[in-house]
Amino acid sequence: MLIQKKIAHKDSFEIGNRNIDYWDLEWYESSKRIIRKKTEKGIDISFKSLNEDPNFKEGDVIFENEITVTIVRIIPTETIIIKPKNNYELATLCYEIGNKHLPLFFENDELLIPFEKPIFQQFQVQGYSLKLETRKLSAQLRTSVSGHTHQNNGTLFSKIMKLTGNE
Repeated sequence: MLIQKKIAHKDSFEIGNRNIDYWDLEWYESSKRIIRKKTEKGIDISFKSLNEDPNFKEGDVIFENEITVTIVRIIPTETIIIKPKNNYELATLCYEIGNKHLPLFFENDELLIPFEKPIFQQFQVQGYSLKLETRKLSAQLRTSVSGHTHQNNGTLFSKIMKLTGNE
């Protein structure tokens, strides 16, 4: 079955007495424009969207008929959770994570990163308060900033620090 766009989110969609079939996605698949996977009940689904990033979220409805509704379910993954103590620590962490081009999620005042042992160990050594949990990573932060600069107007990090009031 070929699907080209999401229909709605389950919270604003009338499911009624229809069966629910889940289409399980890993966090890194949620922004792919072309995906081919089977649903929980074995239906082969090909998703193809060449116009825009689909940015699938937990609960997105991608198919319906009179019998079944197919809903996206994000598979939980091992996650590094960091709760910054202040804006300075938040800015520093975001800079370090961004400088490594790691995916970043933000939920309930916590930074979430898919687990990678070297990153976990580095942040432990640097003294950040960390924990590991299995979480559903949805809605990755998207940023668009100019590149690094080493001219008189300062670096990206110095600009971030000015925004936090910790120049």
